[in-house]
Amino acid sequence: MEQHEEPERILLVEDEESLRATLKLNLELEGYAVTTAVTGPDGLERLRGAHFDLAVMDVMLPGLDGYSVVETVRLEGNSVPVIFLTARTAAPDRIRGLRVGDDHLGKPFELEELLLRIRNLLARSGQAPAPALITVYEFAGNTIDFQAFVVRTWEGQEHTLSQREAMLLRLLVDRAGEVVSREEILQKVWGYNVFPTTRTIDNFIVAFRKYFERDAREPVHFRSVRGVGYRFTP
Repeated sequence: MEQHEEPERILLVEDEESLRATLKLNLELEGYAVTTAVTGPDGLERLRGAHFDLAVMDVMLPGLDGYSVVETVRLEGNSVPVIFLTARTAAPDRIRGLRVGDDHLGKPFELEELLLRIRNLLARSGQAPAPALITVYEFAGNTIDFQAFVVRTWEGQEHTLSQREAMLLRLLVDRAGEVVSREEILQKVWGYNVFPTTRTIDNFIVAFRKYFERDAREPVHFRSVRGVGYRFTP
């Protein structure tokens, strides 16, 4: 492995103790600095609390599945490369894994294959910027600056966003044209250990309509789908 002044940092999130210990040992023998987590919520806190060069993430985790962990940090602007490990190898699972993360390895797997995939992914992410998360998004005369947490409306007004407003906007923009359920929004924007009412989401949507709609009473961009959730249409 190419020598670095500082070892590359890997987060390993795996609830199976023997596999976690084996992978940690072998990754450390390869020269990586390894931090481990056992549950989905623990993995989420690790990703929020420190910089990692790559994450190896089991999918079936206690508390919060690996896909949801990564989807949540992506909404927060974290583009760390991720390799998912999973026994769920059906096409929809592989597609979701590749949409959310960067690689997807089915269990059981050969250790050498995982190490090779890690080296390749680190090399790719080192040579080129991480896939760009949207930082500025424009629609219908409105501008959302996710990096500065600022929106500029079609009327020329400027508003500062809270982190949760920015996360909800990013989720809806990323899924433009799709209905996003209230349950998914609550889990990904508010988190696994916070349980606001759906009225809280409604209040955010009302605020977005005031910012972005020409007529907030007849919304075109931020629509409620009764009994299900919300749809953003640019």
